[in-house]
Formats: sequence, C-alpha cells, structure tokens
Amino acid sequence: MTDELDHVLTAVGPRLRALRKQNGATLASLAEATGISVSTLSRLESGSRKPSLELLLPLARAHRVPLDELVGAPPTGDPRVRLKPVERDGMTLIPLSHNPGGLQAFKHILPGGRAEPDPRVHEGYEWLYVLSGRVRVVLGEHDIVLRAGEVAEFDTRVPHWFGNADSRPAEFLSLFGPQGERLHVKARSR
Repeated sequence: MTDELDHVLTAVGPRLRALRKQNGATLASLAEATGISVSTLSRLESGSRKPSLELLLPLARAHRVPLDELVGAPPTGDPRVRLKPVERDGMTLIPLSHNPGGLQAFKHILPGGRAEPDPRVHEGYEWLYVLSGRVRVVLGEHDIVLRAGEVAEFDTRVPHWFGNADSRPAEFLSLFGPQGERLHVKARSR
C-alpha cells in the first residue's frame, strides 16, 4: 500500500508542471492565482515537497481539473452490487446493498395471490416504497393497502407483516436499519 501511495505522490509533481505549461502559466501567475508561494510550487513540481490536500485543492481549482486527475487517482472499480436473490415466505428478496450491521436495502417481489398475515417483531426501523402493484401492510392494529408510489416507515418492534393485497404481483423497495436508524422522507402532498 505504501509503495502505491509513494508512486501516486511522486507522479503529482511532473503532472503539475505539465498542466502549468499546457495552460501557459508561470510559477508567479500560478502563485498569484492560488496563494501558494513560488518556492512551494517549484518544490511541488520538482518532487522535493510532498503534496497535501491544502495545496492540491487550490491547484486543481486553478487548473480547472478534478482532484482525481491532478493526483492520477486509480479507478475505483466496478460499483455494481452483485448479491444473490433469496426466496423467503413465497416472496423474492433481492439485496441491493451489502452493509452488514448497517442500513440495508432490498427489492421485494411478491407473487400474485393473498396470504394470511403472520406479524413478527424484531429490532430495527424499516422504510418501504411500493414500485408496482398493491402491498398490504399489517402494522399493530392497522391494516392498510399501499399502492405504487406510496411509502410507509415504522419501528419493527411493532408487530408487522406485509404481503400482496390482490391477485397481481407487487414489487417494493425496503430500507432496514437494524439499530433503529430512522429515514426521514419529505414529500409534497397531492
């Protein structure tokens, strides 16, 4: 890891010099634009001074390049989450995140047909958003039907259950925080 960091930091100086020359700037004009002294800029370009964030941010701004480009940051890799769907209680759960112990996101696919409610309780807080179909939510003494575009959030220590409200399939997203994180949704009323 240190070799990779040293390599990245060593390459910053020549990159800074090339950008300055490409833009037709002098050390003096760059010093004026950034507030960094000419000697510091010269030492950065020669590699005799290691770059810091306090120096790189104004330089990136002056050269009008992203900080990543200035330091030659390596690509971050493939951001896609590839977790396997799970079948549970007749529904398909597709994990959309992988954050054990933290906030987790799921897509639920409910087959057509109704099931008998079997409310459960556990630690946490849940938020759900209906994508399509109609989802029946039993929460304590409440028995409601959510349609596409509707949202519910609740403390999972209250007995709860959700299932399909009719014979057509339904899909919804859920976010679940095991420690009771609350999600705050702001929406305009219709």
